[in-house]
Amino acid sequence: MTIDVSSAPIASDTTDHAPPQGGAPAGRVRTLLAHDLPASLAVFLIAVPFSLGIALATGAPLTAGLVAAAVGGLVAGFLGGTHLQVSGPSAALTVVTAGVIAQYGWSTACLVTVAAGLLQLLLGSLRVARAALAVSPAVVHGMLAGVGLTIAIAQLHVILGGTPHSSALADLLSLPGELAGPHPPALLVGLLALAILYGWPRLDRLPGAAGRIGARLARLPAALIAVAAATTLSLIAELRLARVELPVWEHHQFFALPPLALLSGHWAALLGLVLTVAAVAGVESLLSSVAVDRMTRRSGDLDRELRAQGASNLFSGLLGGLPVAGGAVRSTANVQAGAATRASAVLHGCWVLVAALALTAGLRRIPLAALAALVLVVGVQMVSFAHIRRVHRHREFPVYLATVLGVVLLGVPLGVLLGGSVAMLLALYRLTRAHVDVLAGDDGSYTVRTHGPLTFAAVPKLSRALGRIPAGAGVTVHHDGSFLDHAAFEALHAWRSGHQATGAQVAMVTERQSKDVLDPDGTVRVGSSPGPHRCRAWTPWVGHHCIEQNEDDPHVRLLDGVRGFQLHTAPLVRQELARLARDGQTPSQLFLTCADSRMVTSMITSSGPGDLFTVRNVGNLVPAPYEPGAADDSVAAAVQYAVEVLEVASITVCGHSGCGAMKALLDGVTEAAGPPSALARWLRNGRSSLDRLRRAPAEFEGRPAVDVVEQLCVTNVVQQLDQLLANPAVERRVADGSLRLVGMYFDFATAQAYVLDARTGRFAPVHARVEPEQDLAA
Repeated sequence: MTIDVSSAPIASDTTDHAPPQGGAPAGRVRTLLAHDLPASLAVFLIAVPFSLGIALATGAPLTAGLVAAAVGGLVAGFLGGTHLQVSGPSAALTVVTAGVIAQYGWSTACLVTVAAGLLQLLLGSLRVARAALAVSPAVVHGMLAGVGLTIAIAQLHVILGGTPHSSALADLLSLPGELAGPHPPALLVGLLALAILYGWPRLDRLPGAAGRIGARLARLPAALIAVAAATTLSLIAELRLARVELPVWEHHQFFALPPLALLSGHWAALLGLVLTVAAVAGVESLLSSVAVDRMTRRSGDLDRELRAQGASNLFSGLLGGLPVAGGAVRSTANVQAGAATRASAVLHGCWVLVAALALTAGLRRIPLAALAALVLVVGVQMVSFAHIRRVHRHREFPVYLATVLGVVLLGVPLGVLLGGSVAMLLALYRLTRAHVDVLAGDDGSYTVRTHGPLTFAAVPKLSRALGRIPAGAGVTVHHDGSFLDHAAFEALHAWRSGHQATGAQVAMVTERQSKDVLDPDGTVRVGSSPGPHRCRAWTPWVGHHCIEQNEDDPHVRLLDGVRGFQLHTAPLVRQELARLARDGQTPSQLFLTCADSRMVTSMITSSGPGDLFTVRNVGNLVPAPYEPGAADDSVAAAVQYAVEVLEVASITVCGHSGCGAMKALLDGVTEAAGPPSALARWLRNGRSSLDRLRRAPAEFEGRPAVDVVEQLCVTNVVQQLDQLLANPAVERRVADGSLRLVGMYFDFATAQAYVLDARTGRFAPVHARVEPEQDLAA
């Protein structure tokens, strides 16, 4: 498989994900026809069954889901601040809306949606959108997971031929009875839909020619195929089961003010529901906007997006629709389908409106069990194991678990309140948690080490620890650089003054950046050796001032370097390495580069322990997996481990100037007579780069390649990206948009890094961003 650098999902610092929009009217029309129109149709095929399923799950009129989808596309798509976001009925509000409808009726639910829209308009005008993102991610992910579980449990009853109850707890208690006596036609249709929903995206995994055909079929929306297949089966087999009850539009329930007698005595509860709908829909939309901006490498206007969502909810409520929010599923599909402008979202709204008016007869044939299967899968997917791992890694799992259980057992408002309360208590606990260790030295001196934030709550513990030090003993206080409030600062310096009055020496040391010092007078900072010199970053290893030179024995020089690490660097990284030893590695990137000793990956990427999963070999080659005669499977195994186990988000293939492997290829090492050496066998994996060099050598942007060796070095990076895509694990992740491939080239002579531009297929330089204070200093 080859990689087309003009369209492959390769990260770049110089181009947006979306295609160019074109400034002239003719250019905009071409963009509309080539990108936005196909993308709008792809999103439309997902939106219709999804909207009907959400309406079914809430107990609202099914036309309300189509109204919300059309309004979300037309209003939010036209007014939104995130160009490629697609809005529609909110899955996160399914439980809240269902509760409002069950308790107060549909007209009150429309009133709540209208009021929530007005509130979002007000908040957007006050420019508080960024503040909404301050909600703990653990609470947000826990809320989505709790809602997903509630939805899945309720829709399981529909698949079994029953009716969901008013709460998740009631659904769980009645589930054994439903499992004991299911309705066979509904169960058959639901299982078929579930099998297609889970199996359709995996058709490309079939072996041989079937896999190639399956890869083409998998591009069709699984939701549409599942609903269409289940409906066809129910019609051919003449199954008697519940179907979509889509009323004629003349009977559609538009907004009507509910009787005041119904609302009297419930104003506080209704106000809480309005705040919940506005907050949940707003946060869901803003989080989706941030995700879309990251995918497209654009910068959206979150306040404008919040106002657009408010206008959408206002119109949706007035027209009798469900609450609207920006959706990650629809937006991701829009980006992956190649949308270039907001016209794709607007057109998707138009297609939904046309379908709602012209295809009602076909929609009425859809079995409810098929839609329930679709919504069940959506609910299950809202419980993301990636989010759970991320939350656990940041030690926020108690917040996540409390939110999930609260949402499932108590409902969304109380569940979010419970999760937020646990998050605050956990933050307060960590703020007051501090360790103070006093260590006695052999020479009678003492070392005091503090870990964690020193606040007023830690002053008693700090005072007791310092009080154990005998008068006149020399003391070095090491602070780990965490938060230090005024009370702890005063206590620490008051003790220092008293202890120095006994004739003792006290040194205050911070273990973080040089500016984070407790005592600027006479401070010896960890990381800099005392004496007339300072160890500078990235001085040549063989000439480092902190290493005793021994030109006759490189091994001694190596041990001196290890001693330097133990003395200067180990105290800085010990805490972080201990965390990595405890939690395990979670790198976000696989970095595949050459074994050349001049390539220092941590230097050119400014990375540290745990950041990169690095693979190095001669020539930064990626042998095609399962290729007969390949030198070994080590690279393929490392790639598979990084992609499937570590779930890295990007893979970078980094070449460099003056590569000895490329020189050997040009010198014909692989064609030498006689039995091939191990090096020759390995370099055979790079012969495809030679073929590519003769056909279409890769180029730089702004400067020509110096010689044929450099041309081959650059071309080899692009060729290895091609060969990387031959790995099935990589191909699957790239196809679903969860993995990016990056081509990089480093020129030693100029210390300049270049990144492959996905739009032009050329290598563009990565320019440094100069901070204002650095510029002034220069």
